[in-house]
Amino acid sequence: MSSIDRSQSVGGTRTYEVRTYGCQMNVHDSERLSGLLEDAGYVRAPEGSDGDADVVVFNTCAVRENADNKLYGNLGHLAPKKASRPGMQIAVGGCLAQKDRDTIVKRAPWVDVVFGTHNIGKLPVLLERARVQEEAQVEIAESLEAFPSTLPTRRESAYAAWVSISVGCNNTCTFCIVPALRGKEKDRRTGDILAEIEALVAEGVSEITLLGQNVNAYGSDIGDREAFGKLLRACGKIDGLERVRFTSPHPRDFTDDVIAAMAETPNVMPQLHMPLQSGSDPVLKAMRRSYRQERYLGIIEKVRAAIPHAAISTDIIVGFPGETEEDFEQTLHVVREARFAQAFTFQYSKRPGTPAAEMDGQIPKKVVQERYERLVELQEAISWEENKKQVGRTLELMVAEGEGRKDGATHRLSGRAPDSRLVHFTKPEQEVRPGDVVTVEITYAAPHHLLAEGAVLDVRRTRAGDAWEKRNTARGAGPKGVMLGLPKLGVPEPLPAVTGGCAVD
Repeated sequence: MSSIDRSQSVGGTRTYEVRTYGCQMNVHDSERLSGLLEDAGYVRAPEGSDGDADVVVFNTCAVRENADNKLYGNLGHLAPKKASRPGMQIAVGGCLAQKDRDTIVKRAPWVDVVFGTHNIGKLPVLLERARVQEEAQVEIAESLEAFPSTLPTRRESAYAAWVSISVGCNNTCTFCIVPALRGKEKDRRTGDILAEIEALVAEGVSEITLLGQNVNAYGSDIGDREAFGKLLRACGKIDGLERVRFTSPHPRDFTDDVIAAMAETPNVMPQLHMPLQSGSDPVLKAMRRSYRQERYLGIIEKVRAAIPHAAISTDIIVGFPGETEEDFEQTLHVVREARFAQAFTFQYSKRPGTPAAEMDGQIPKKVVQERYERLVELQEAISWEENKKQVGRTLELMVAEGEGRKDGATHRLSGRAPDSRLVHFTKPEQEVRPGDVVTVEITYAAPHHLLAEGAVLDVRRTRAGDAWEKRNTARGAGPKGVMLGLPKLGVPEPLPAVTGGCAVD
């Protein structure tokens, strides 16, 4: 392709699309990538453009099963579009890019830019360099160049936001390749975190989720083991900040001062996502998880004593190499004892580059599937039983955007309770917007959601709702109020919708 062709194709406003795979950290990174591109003059492509943007960015995951096959399949789908559209560019970043590097351009030579997890801020420069030099740019930094929160951001929600407090991970779990790709843990200064939160609240945000690969290890980089609990208490002093959540902690670092901070700070929500991975001590040892069953259940017991209505969720891997039937029964025992509100369950599969992939005792797929089905059946029953305990309770919900897929057909709206349970409620006569708060009485429970079928008891219009309305008016969103059936665009999930990846420890 000639430089003349390229220069003609890039005239005027160029559009972009970012496709995100993996964990919450990747979702947050994609907000930064979008902010960088818009700061450089790009405009977001309309929803459903399916690769018709001038720049398509893949923010990849190296942890999910068959991540590389999915990437190259998607890249192959775009190859003919790129061939027919002079000036179109494709960029690949994230964990898989950090891991595979030059392999990506060799397998997909039509890719223009490959960048890693440590230098996402370079994307606009690399795109321009690829355009001018007419050759692929592969640039992978080995260490963090700038903390992501210093970069421009295009937040997907007007009322809820991620706030990254650390990057990297110091753990060596044998099933996880993330530390090799994200590097050692690096903490942000507490003052910088609080300044970002205060700025977000000033913009109308009323809920924040503190984010880290191992979020409650915050402070290890600065030598203060109680830094995370102190940070939670400091969040409680920010006027206008109504809800604080965090994900994902590690049992090893979950100390009593954190439990006390959760219980004593009113805007820290009664919700905890605590990865278990296995209930068997031998399997936990093989995973290099630095806690055992007794320690884990002890944490759960302390949390429930301090915060009786806390909803606790977890991650569990079934079929780790060497797992016996007795080991699996120990996992079921912990599930029965802990009574999780929700569990994200995964069948173990080899991840290239991890020690577990080379371990003896790989479990046959048939055995893993059978155990997985037993675990899911048990957890579904417990989730339903725990949800039934919510019937008759009066709860304050933060109205959500696009969380209820059937809301348009049922004339309902949806929101999140303080403990993060999803509640569908009757649409009131009074206008309500995402970010506003409603009070309802729970009338019915299903395993994965609650219903409030009676009239809404109270509606509280909020600054967060004002911010949502202002943003959507500015974007030409049309009439005010909740627009039923809108697609969800990466709004931070109080409970992680995508787990088993970078942010799960």
